[in-house]
Amino acid sequence: MRTFHVRTFGCQMNKHDSERIAGLLSAQGMRPAEDPRDADVIVFNTCCVREHADERLHGQVSALKSLKAGGRPGVLIAVGGCVGQRDGERLLGRLPHVDVVFGTHNVARLPALLASAAEARGPVVEVLDAPDPGGFTSDLPDAREHVWHAWVPITVGCDNFCSYCIVPHVRGRERSRPLPEIVAQVERLAADGVREITLLGQNVNSYGRDLYGDPAFARVLREVAATGVPRVRFTTSHPKDLSEETVEAMVETPQVCRHLHLPVQSGSDRILAAMNRRYTRRDYLALVERLYDAMPDLALSTDVIVGFPGETEPDFADTLRVVDTARYDQAFTFIYSPREGTPAARLEGRVPREVAQERFDRLVEAVGTSALAKNVPYVGTVQEVLVEGSSKRDASMLVGRTGTNKVVHAPIEGHGAEELAGTFLDVEVQEAQTWFLLGRVRARREPASGVARA
Repeated sequence: MRTFHVRTFGCQMNKHDSERIAGLLSAQGMRPAEDPRDADVIVFNTCCVREHADERLHGQVSALKSLKAGGRPGVLIAVGGCVGQRDGERLLGRLPHVDVVFGTHNVARLPALLASAAEARGPVVEVLDAPDPGGFTSDLPDAREHVWHAWVPITVGCDNFCSYCIVPHVRGRERSRPLPEIVAQVERLAADGVREITLLGQNVNSYGRDLYGDPAFARVLREVAATGVPRVRFTTSHPKDLSEETVEAMVETPQVCRHLHLPVQSGSDRILAAMNRRYTRRDYLALVERLYDAMPDLALSTDVIVGFPGETEPDFADTLRVVDTARYDQAFTFIYSPREGTPAARLEGRVPREVAQERFDRLVEAVGTSALAKNVPYVGTVQEVLVEGSSKRDASMLVGRTGTNKVVHAPIEGHGAEELAGTFLDVEVQEAQTWFLLGRVRARREPASGVARA
């Protein structure tokens, strides 16, 4: 039986698409291989949002050149996702041993493209400029990474056009899935034993504007929760589109986890305007205050870019003040890297790398201080934890997450961690670290009435 290996870079949408790629190849009678060097088909599902992901892709694909030259010329290498969409045939100039290049809009065509490449014994490139108007990758077969969790896209593409972001250029304009399709998918997943779903979109808050005239994300939360799935998460939220109706739905719907990812990107009004974020520091912090007033137990995460063109030390100081005021539980922090084709790539005032790195280090320290302060109050409480498996560092410890997205480690007592994966445990928190909690298992239980709070 032929084998395949899928390697994923980037966001949760790419993880979802990789599960569909695995499902498509499995439907062709292939089986997954843990090691790419044991696979007959190697697929890279790529990201071009950050320069580092580009570099990793080129390094890993280049390393496979020797595999094809060393006695396995029949191995097929495919590169898809955002890099495939952006570069198309140009990719072959840098990586001539790649057999298939495909984009974000034609995942369903991958089996046919692989067959064409095998028959032609030469590279096949197919990158569509726009998606099939009626098709979403969620309609394809899937092979989920975890039986207890599922990604559920509700929109694809983005209409925001932040000046640094390549996503609208490689994913296209925003399109929403009809709500009945979303609910029907979650119903099937819940019946299949899925305990947690994550609703996906480049901007989930604006869901439905293209279908219904106005955003309808709050309605999505309520109707998805009504399916009976115990936990509902969502990402990513744009601050300008987070409505009062959505906040009310979070407050009133027990299955919706008390965790919100709310990218700020910068705390400087001048830089926010240059980024085309369409809110000010005051707007953002007023929203954060309303969120904490409505949900005092809310866990808040964010994205921050340092070293954006023209950023000064006072601009960065404004970002640090936002971190202090917003009290983040977690932040994904990045040094700005120009992306070809975006307006920001043409801006003057590049920040020297060593200056950006020094600011980045201070930002990470500030976020760590905030994260630890948010974790300390958990000590002595009992938290409902959804078990994900065993710790990668210590097989004697299980790892799971609270509804507030806190990573929890606890000793395994009488069960294997993999046996417990997908179950809910009550864990008494005994120690708080910056990025995780330590505790001991008190009981195994199902969430009462689907409630998935802290």
